[in-house]
Amino acid sequence: MAIPIHIIGGGMAGSEAAWQAAERGAQVVLHEMRPHRKTHAHQTEGLAELVCSNSFRSDDHETNAVGLLHQEMREAGSLIMRMADQHSLPAGGALAVDRDGFSAAVTAALAEHPNVTLERGEIEGLPPAEWENVIVATGPLTSPALAEGIAALTGAESLAFFDAIAPIIHADSIDLSKAWFQSRYDKGETEAEQTAYLNCPMDREQYEGFIDALLAAPKTQFKDWEKDTPYFEGCLPIEVMAERGRETLRFGPLKPVGLTNAHDPQTKAYAVVQLRRENALGTLMNLVGFQTKMTYGAQVEVLRTIPGLEKAEFARLGGIHRNTFINSPILLDGKMRLKADPRLRFAGQITGVEGYVESAAMGLLAGRFAAAEVLGGTQDAPPSDTSHGALLNHITGGAEAETFQPMNANFGLFPPLDDTVRKGRRGKKDRQKAYTDRAKASWAAWLEERREAA
Repeated sequence: MAIPIHIIGGGMAGSEAAWQAAERGAQVVLHEMRPHRKTHAHQTEGLAELVCSNSFRSDDHETNAVGLLHQEMREAGSLIMRMADQHSLPAGGALAVDRDGFSAAVTAALAEHPNVTLERGEIEGLPPAEWENVIVATGPLTSPALAEGIAALTGAESLAFFDAIAPIIHADSIDLSKAWFQSRYDKGETEAEQTAYLNCPMDREQYEGFIDALLAAPKTQFKDWEKDTPYFEGCLPIEVMAERGRETLRFGPLKPVGLTNAHDPQTKAYAVVQLRRENALGTLMNLVGFQTKMTYGAQVEVLRTIPGLEKAEFARLGGIHRNTFINSPILLDGKMRLKADPRLRFAGQITGVEGYVESAAMGLLAGRFAAAEVLGGTQDAPPSDTSHGALLNHITGGAEAETFQPMNANFGLFPPLDDTVRKGRRGKKDRQKAYTDRAKASWAAWLEERREAA
């Protein structure tokens, strides 16, 4: 009887890992603790639920490392990317999805797969000893019992950081006499993409008043054991950014560049708050970059000072939760197995990658590694000059363990271009294109090797 692969966690990484392993003929048991045990961030029991933004970020596979990761996943038969494409929303050059439709589609695909068994319930503590091949993809909200078991096994404390969630607003409560639809620099090939964002302009006085209110607003109070936990730099609460300087937000999520006020084209906004469509119907809008730890009452009061949002009705207010991840560079081998217990393989955000797509990509690799192991085949790691390989290399030894922090896909993780290529690429876009050209060739060769070995 074939050894089943037990996957703990039905998020982005676990769902993708289950799909990849099942597609290769392995028997998969996917364990998801919701709805029996809930988390502070999830609101449904659906697989691959998006708990923060609904954006997969840039879909540009020519000059962007995240967009390149999208493309690599598509070519590898990714379930997450297939469903994201099917449930995409206009978002300029980004890939945003209808979160409910996306999650429902992923759930249905896995539930219908003949090689996947979905079991609901919490795995309390370390997986049973008789489970010979396990992928732990519990994400940043790993249940305390399992987290404690991992910490006891590795002899190391889990690292942790806080992650914040942006509010979602009912679109029909936004004042369109003040706000207008436009993507920055009119980016996008279609009208829908060029008008994917709703913009709320601020003059200097309004911006200064907003910053004052933001800084003075009551914030979520942390428990004593949480107070020294660092934030992830790529997902800072807006009030933390404001505390770093009054102009910080104007050069971050509230930057006014590339936008022209359709109601007053001659007046340049001092700052602009952007909202992005949250669902296919366009009835919900997500405040871009507005992760927050303000209390609920303060959020309503402060956010309604934004022009156009004076009467905003909130479908979901922002929040903050504690995320955990392991010190992967010292704990995992090159195929994501725990050195202290190689039957356990880790994938997703718990390994220290940050972002939906990065998590799913590590699930893709973990599923393939695990399937090869139980089916008696081989599965080499992808080359480090691919987006998948660069992330894998980073979390399995490429990063400094002493300063290890969650990381998005970026060209800084890739091996440098050789001198002849680098000298022939004068501009930044040219160099980025050189990285993606090299990666695409390497990824195609890696996939072809896998097909020949199958």
